Amino acid sequence: MSELKIIAHIITDFDEKFGVPRQSGLCSAKGRIIFEPEYRSPDALKGIEEFDYLWIIWGFEGVESDTFKATVRPPRLGGNETRGVFATRSPFRPNPLGLSSVKYEGLEVTENGLTVLVSGVDMRNNTPIYDIKPYLPYVDSHPEASNGFAGEHRSENLKVEMSRELLKLIPNDKRDTLIEVLEQDPRPHYQDDPEREYGLSFAGLNIKFKVSESILKVTRVE
Repeated sequence: MSELKIIAHIITDFDEKFGVPRQSGLCSAKGRIIFEPEYRSPDALKGIEEFDYLWIIWGFEGVESDTFKATVRPPRLGGNETRGVFATRSPFRPNPLGLSSVKYEGLEVTENGLTVLVSGVDMRNNTPIYDIKPYLPYVDSHPEASNGFAGEHRSENLKVEMSRELLKLIPNDKRDTLIEVLEQDPRPHYQDDPEREYGLSFAGLNIKFKVSESILKVTRVE
């Protein structure tokens, strides 16, 4: 079997794991895919504009392990129940690969060649990418399919409260995405301490917040 090669890296507003959307498409978070020099041929992207969505195959970082673990504890189940690793999307896998469906937003010419603009990302900044494939709705979409435990434990979005003074500290083009990220509740599902202040790294800012019941209140922007 050939060795997997990194073909690109994606630039996003998420510098840390905490706060990254749990799945692709949950919010409008944007990304810019920059190819490695070997793969910067414009011919490699010929026809990509014909598709609305793309599949991205990428690599989790910092989760490598030489020991195979057959079960994991999904945060959505409160960290108390186990599921088989192949029945989850846990990053702790024999091969640390992620799969995301993102919206194609166009191409941009840069000093690094053609870059691909996408939205709906769930990847940290500088995540390595191993492949890009077109999303085909006639075979890739199954609306009637079961969501398993992920659908059964879906929670309602939080209401986000932020003062005007703090909102002004967020760049205009980042505000809507930040609100979407916070509405999804970045906290692990098993944490529910209304007095605890959390910190989310987003677009070069540190967003501090607390959560009480269904309300997330931004307390500081640093």
